[in-house]
Amino acid sequence: MINVRMICRIMGFLLYIEAGILTVCSCFGYAFHETDMLPFLWSALATAVVGGILSFVGRNAERRLGRRDGYFIVVVAWILFSIFGMLPFLISGYISNVTDAFFETMSGFTTTGATILKDVEILPHGLMFWRCLTQWIGGLGIVFFTIAVLPVFGVGGMKLFAAEATGTSYQKISPRIEVTARWIWSIYLLLTLVEIGLLCLAGMNWFDSVCHALATTATGGFSNCNASVAAFHSPLIEYIIMAFMFLSGVNFTLLYFSLFRFDFRKLWRNTEVRYYIFIVLFLGTFIGLGLFFTSPFTFEESFRQAFFQVISVLTTTGFETAEFHRWTQLLWACLPLIMFFGACSGSTSGGIKCIRLAIMVKATRNQFRRILHPNAVLPIRISGQVISQDIRSAVLGFTFVYIFIVACAWFLLIAFGIHYRDSFGLVMCCISNVGAALGVDGPISDLGSISVAAKWLCSFLMLIGRLELFSVLLLLSPTFWTKR
Repeated sequence: MINVRMICRIMGFLLYIEAGILTVCSCFGYAFHETDMLPFLWSALATAVVGGILSFVGRNAERRLGRRDGYFIVVVAWILFSIFGMLPFLISGYISNVTDAFFETMSGFTTTGATILKDVEILPHGLMFWRCLTQWIGGLGIVFFTIAVLPVFGVGGMKLFAAEATGTSYQKISPRIEVTARWIWSIYLLLTLVEIGLLCLAGMNWFDSVCHALATTATGGFSNCNASVAAFHSPLIEYIIMAFMFLSGVNFTLLYFSLFRFDFRKLWRNTEVRYYIFIVLFLGTFIGLGLFFTSPFTFEESFRQAFFQVISVLTTTGFETAEFHRWTQLLWACLPLIMFFGACSGSTSGGIKCIRLAIMVKATRNQFRRILHPNAVLPIRISGQVISQDIRSAVLGFTFVYIFIVACAWFLLIAFGIHYRDSFGLVMCCISNVGAALGVDGPISDLGSISVAAKWLCSFLMLIGRLELFSVLLLLSPTFWTKR
């Protein structure tokens, strides 16, 4: 069975971290002379108290973590962080009920970017910063950060890493998993700091630069402007954000080898990266040409809007620079399709990931060949390595469960009174962690008007989408709780 004491000890440590972050956010209320300083301090106190209780329960814990412990910690960490992370919204009164506050916070930590707020710009600076920071924290993973410091508990982090890693498999930079975690977090931080600097040079004020950089590298999409990135009316800012969205959609391990070891061949030889680049170039060019011939945009503006929206949706960021639902239907209908795929495994994006798409494409191609050559041996190679039958089965199982959950959630949202096309767009928005819920008339802007039951369902979809289904569904399985 699970090691309850060690789990309590680790969860207490995580809540201490969250309490510290909430305390830092209170400084914005003091600096800008706004009303959100005390709500943050009260939230930090409540979080620290519960963290202290859990740490006390976990004292003298046996220093071991099993596979079940890893999955349990990962799922519960996201839920607990969202529960305590919603307190500043509730205590400050800017969100008046638990359902909306939990939805907003879960949307942040899962880097979905869907919001129930009609007017983001009325929020004080502390709450604006907290919304974007939740995405940055959740981008690489709440527990992923903890892996870097787990040695203080005397336990390894491989079980947690395996439970939270995205994609079909994972690569290690170092034999020691905590070293891998620290390097990847360093790259994540470096990208964020570089983007902040470039956005400031491009004309953004420092606060907007920080908020948008946090949301970009997390591929989250929360903005402190109602009009999102379009509010700045700056092509240079759009190009900068576009570039960093693209980089954040690449496997961070490959970015490490490229940035720190200058091994660019490993990046280019990666099959998943090639698929990712191909989708961006093909759809960006197709939509760009379509806009140029069917809209009043100039050649540069057509391609800038096309590539920005393609990268934003493919990386599941959700930033907007154009009313793309007003494009020709053939053009904007491409966006919900790539919302399903997502970018690369090991990145901060959602969706099923390009690696699974690559495996399914190659498996389908082999099936046609096998019809003509029944006795042929047709291995599936990804980045020069043969994909085992276990991985192929896992990809097939994941895709089936993904589609099954989408179908079930779609029908449930219809039962909750949402239009069937809006329902499908909302399901894909939440489970793919995109944020841009596409409905009958384009993006569904007022998610605050959907029913309470629909919001809780959407919050659940965000969670299972971020943790790639099985980590959450495993806890709902009776076999997880059996002794054997």
